[in-house]
Amino acid sequence: MSARSNSQAEPQPPVWIDYDYAVVRVVPSVARGAFVNVGVVLHARRARFLEARLHPDVATWPDLATLPDVLLQGALDAYTAVCAGHGVIGCYPPSERFHWLTAPRSAALRTSPVHSGRTTDPATTLAALYKAVVLGGIEQTSTARSAGSTLGAGLKTAARSRA
Repeated sequence: MSARSNSQAEPQPPVWIDYDYAVVRVVPSVARGAFVNVGVVLHARRARFLEARLHPDVATWPDLATLPDVLLQGALDAYTAVCAGHGVIGCYPPSERFHWLTAPRSAALRTSPVHSGRTTDPATTLAALYKAVVLGGIEQTSTARSAGSTLGAGLKTAARSRA
């Protein structure tokens, strides 16, 4: 008979899940190449996780005043709908939707290059990335409106032109 009680099972090691993510950006002037980080999309195939977190109020940001509110909100709504599995593209599996959402394009709504990582909780990781890349950028740019500033955990944003 074992000296251990069955009620004292050893803790299980965490299950690591590989994921890919990209930063969602609005490009107010495609010709200048400046952009504003407005969200993050994260895909973890093994966890069957695909979710985007976009800032709910980007149409009111001064940096985006050159884009029509209806156009910007429509693009963000469509992005969220595809991620959630709605519409024609939403019929595809999550991995194909992620690749469609992060495909390079010349438009007002773009993504960064895709980055990879490992996590034990994709939802928590998405929240942390959103806080560092999007909310960290809002806090920093509201206090120090400098070009080429560093956001959150060492992530950089493109130099922003001020008119």
